[in-house]
Amino acid sequence: MNQEQTLTQRQQALIPVASFAAAGDLDALDGALRDALNAGMTVNDGKEVLVQLYAYAGFPRSLNALGTFMKVVEDRKARGIEDAPGNTPSSPVPKGDELLATGTANQTELAGQPVKGPLFEFAPAADEYLKTHLFGDIFARDNLSWRDRELATVAMLASLRGAESQLRAHMGMAMNTGVGEQQLRQLAEVLAERVDPASAERARQALNTHLNQ
Repeated sequence: MNQEQTLTQRQQALIPVASFAAAGDLDALDGALRDALNAGMTVNDGKEVLVQLYAYAGFPRSLNALGTFMKVVEDRKARGIEDAPGNTPSSPVPKGDELLATGTANQTELAGQPVKGPLFEFAPAADEYLKTHLFGDIFARDNLSWRDRELATVAMLASLRGAESQLRAHMGMAMNTGVGEQQLRQLAEVLAERVDPASAERARQALNTHLNQ
């Protein structure tokens, strides 16, 4: 693969972080976080990925992963390693009706079309929470690119059995942010090498299904 088709070392390192955090494997996450910091992940990059995790794997795993990250950063600091803090959002996240409008626009851009259907008519609260909390509160935070957020999301969902339909949807969203097919295949290779074969196979199958639709 040429450079434009290849994930950066930092992006490759984010994949096991997202995957182990979603799976709740805190021992493996500890090592993955240290590797990612050594590969150029900033502290705020890591925080953004692990906060975003709550939308896919729930607050318990998000909070446990953040606790592990906090200990890793403190341990490295005690050993004289000063990790780059990274960027913070360039502007405040919208509130109220503006948040819903922003989230709806973000979701539509990522999906390539408005997201609607019988499920959201059956449970409109879920539709509102997706638009306001995930695509509004989280995706409006611009200190982590949408491309990196989607790479992390794909890695998270690939590690969760039973989330195949969401994984397929986010393969499309990742490609809509500019992630290429070869980069997504590389993501699956990283999962196979650094996480586990089952997650890698779920990623490959989801990508193939998306491309064949």
